Amino acid sequence: MKIAVLDGYTSNPGDLSWDAFEEFGELTVHDRTTPEEVVARCAGCEVVFTNKVILNAEIIDLLPDLKYIGVLATGTNVIDLEHASQKGICVTNIPGYSTDSVVQHILAFMLHFSSMVSIHNDAVHQEDWVNSKDFCFTLGTLSELSGSTLGIIGLGTIGRKLARVADAMGMKIIAAHQSSMNRLEFPYELEWLPVDEVFARADFLSLNCPLTPETDRVVNAERLQKMKSSAVLINTGRGPLVDEQALADALTQGTIAGAGLDVLSAEPPSADNPLLTAKNCVITPHVAWASLQARRRLLAIAAENLSAYLNGDAQNRVN
Repeated sequence: MKIAVLDGYTSNPGDLSWDAFEEFGELTVHDRTTPEEVVARCAGCEVVFTNKVILNAEIIDLLPDLKYIGVLATGTNVIDLEHASQKGICVTNIPGYSTDSVVQHILAFMLHFSSMVSIHNDAVHQEDWVNSKDFCFTLGTLSELSGSTLGIIGLGTIGRKLARVADAMGMKIIAAHQSSMNRLEFPYELEWLPVDEVFARADFLSLNCPLTPETDRVVNAERLQKMKSSAVLINTGRGPLVDEQALADALTQGTIAGAGLDVLSAEPPSADNPLLTAKNCVITPHVAWASLQARRRLLAIAAENLSAYLNGDAQNRVN
């Protein structure tokens, strides 16, 4: 059996092993694959793994041997699931592997704006402390997370874990109203509110919802105007959850105090993305999920998914 990994570098840039996959057949791992290279690299393969390389209906039709597609991520928008089903191709994904890493990254954003560690470190290395008249100095108002309000849009697996961590740090937790979850019990105090009220009351607002027609640009100019001028927006979900020009304007005008973003509408972003030059906007290159531990779990689950499929009991199937 021939197996191809189309874009293995992101999941495994060399610090992990593909050995578990080699047990199933002849494995070829490509660090990156352009759209023009997909068909040739998948030719003759029964199994293909992809993270962000698109396998649409046209490509699937050109791969008669293909029986299984393993998505090396949670999101499956890169696959035409309906067409794969029509062709009898099993598609699986990797849910829940990066929860702890993403929550840690959200906390890092919150600490960046509350404790200003990197800003003060830069100042010290620029000899501002050496030349200070005082034994200490601050470059802004430091604040405690304890007692502040965390608003969460999307109380799924990541949102719930984030709420647990925030509760342990003494934060108040509010979440956008979700009728399907109102009867669930949580090990922390939680207040359900309409979306607009979450925007208005949050000191930190974290986007942890999926991208749907209802959540597309859930952050827009109107809702940004409802936020506190001291509030910080954090997005580790999907870039299109945010109207990027509206957020850039809000940051530049001081409508809100800051933003921590791990995702943008286009990745890599274009040089003219307004958020790249927006005031108090901290951007990381979609790495909240990418800790060594999370990537190790991802590869382990991917191998388990393939093993289960070959044994006739597919797990994490999405089509």
